[in-house]
Amino acid sequence: MRIDSLSILNYKNIAEAELTFSPKINCFIGDNGMGKTNILDALYYLSFCKSFSNPIDSQNIQHDADFFMLNGKYVVNNKSEEIYCGMKRKQKKQFKRNKNEYERLSDHIGLLPLVFVSPDDLILISEGSDERRKFIDGVLSQCNHTYLHQLIQYNNALKQRNALLKSEQKIDVSLFEIWEEQMILFGTYIYEQRKIFLSEFVPIFRDIYHQISGGHEIIDLLYQSQHEQTDMQQRMVQTRERDLILGYSTQGIHKDELEMQLDGFPIKRVGSQGQNKTYLVSLKLAQHFFLQRAHNFAPILLLDDIFDKLDSKRVERIVQLVSSNSFGQIFITDTNREHLDSILSKLHNDTRIFTVTNGCFLT
Repeated sequence: MRIDSLSILNYKNIAEAELTFSPKINCFIGDNGMGKTNILDALYYLSFCKSFSNPIDSQNIQHDADFFMLNGKYVVNNKSEEIYCGMKRKQKKQFKRNKNEYERLSDHIGLLPLVFVSPDDLILISEGSDERRKFIDGVLSQCNHTYLHQLIQYNNALKQRNALLKSEQKIDVSLFEIWEEQMILFGTYIYEQRKIFLSEFVPIFRDIYHQISGGHEIIDLLYQSQHEQTDMQQRMVQTRERDLILGYSTQGIHKDELEMQLDGFPIKRVGSQGQNKTYLVSLKLAQHFFLQRAHNFAPILLLDDIFDKLDSKRVERIVQLVSSNSFGQIFITDTNREHLDSILSKLHNDTRIFTVTNGCFLT
């Protein structure tokens, strides 16, 4: 899969751009705040119907503009695909595939598989379990539409139960039972799919980390869920009074945890900056291989300023890895031209370099 060209109007700090890409490696060089990451974010938007960095759509419209527009021309499995997104202020965004508007945006997810490696990935280690669940859900949603739809249904049931918990009126127990039954039904499927996913994903992840680190550290990814402990229906009934006091649901797959370990300890507690970065890059590259296996073609890979805080040996190993035939189209951003040239000298692939200044792009 690849994107051949991208048209942009009024997206973040990019007033207008018409870009044609290399089928292999595309590099964006420039100072911080110039718009390098915004290009990657536009590509992310066309895959996921939302921004990577700002979930409020209207805030992605350039200042003083009334709308934004993104239009990408792709080749997926040797078939041309044109994806359009447009949004006007105070109006609903439009998303179209080959000029046909989607009835549900969720139907688009997975058509254009993509992996985004970003400095913001650090929140997977530093923040709460919801960020790590989002990672699992993001991978599975790109290759399993049933999973995505069941997740949407679960979140709706959870929202309805939480609304009952916060109500100041006395609620009929049967209403709780309705939404709890839905949460258990959809949650059981989600739990089983997460288990299967991690059983396939973790060995790939370990192997990639071993290649990048030189084999000096042992890492793991442990899944913890209330579903593996006791009967969920019983747990929900037993904790209902407590949940009423708290005002939210304490039981369900929305409480699942993914423990990230380094040498048998939580990496959040023992990992250095370089080890954390290696862990996260390995996690995302493992995601790439998992999606490639699921779709039978390589997803687009976005590498946003990923070489900072890594020693030269680890950088070289990452470069060797992504330059293999296992990877397809790659987009790289960096602030240091000499650093980038040093990396590119090791890559014997078709490369296009863009210099970025205040949202403008020169090749």
